Amino acid sequence: MREKTNTAKNLRCLCEGAIFIALATVFALLRFPPFRIDLWIFGGSIDFVMLPLFIMCWRIPARFSIPACFIFGIIKFIITGDSISQYGGFLAVLLDYILAYGAVGVAALLRNLKGGFFMGVLAGSVARFVVHYISGITIWAIAFGDSYSMFGIEFSHSTGWLYSLVYNGSYMLGELIFCLILGALLYFPLKKIPKIG
Repeated sequence: MREKTNTAKNLRCLCEGAIFIALATVFALLRFPPFRIDLWIFGGSIDFVMLPLFIMCWRIPARFSIPACFIFGIIKFIITGDSISQYGGFLAVLLDYILAYGAVGVAALLRNLKGGFFMGVLAGSVARFVVHYISGITIWAIAFGDSYSMFGIEFSHSTGWLYSLVYNGSYMLGELIFCLILGALLYFPLKKIPKIG
């Protein structure tokens, strides 16, 4: 009887995970306002994509939601990331898609704490930012050479750390605020549906 209960829970986790990945994929395909606000030419936008991932991480256990976040990173690259691979190669795909969205899954580790959903949104956003930041100071610093320009300011190779901080921080801060606001609106209706595990 217990095995049947566990099997049913696992199946429900897989089904919910698939639904949230599908929803995030649909949002990734909606590349126009208000579903997406592009800030930079070479990536960096504010969109709905992370919200379904955060809800998934809050609803189902980490052993399902963390791998699902990695899988979504692969799917997002397949449907939207061709220009990234041209400039940054495999390492850019690994960092800016697979590991960056996989890092969002750390939200699942906080799901059972008080205020776990909102703490998860914060932790997952910071984790994704860190991966993008590392990508910016390594891969993209090499890809774009010695000179960077942003907000009318010229950044040299030696200030690439600041460039990556401002570039990636600008859209990730927007995404964090966006997910917190929309998450707050959805939180109480979703709370009425029992979480799994």
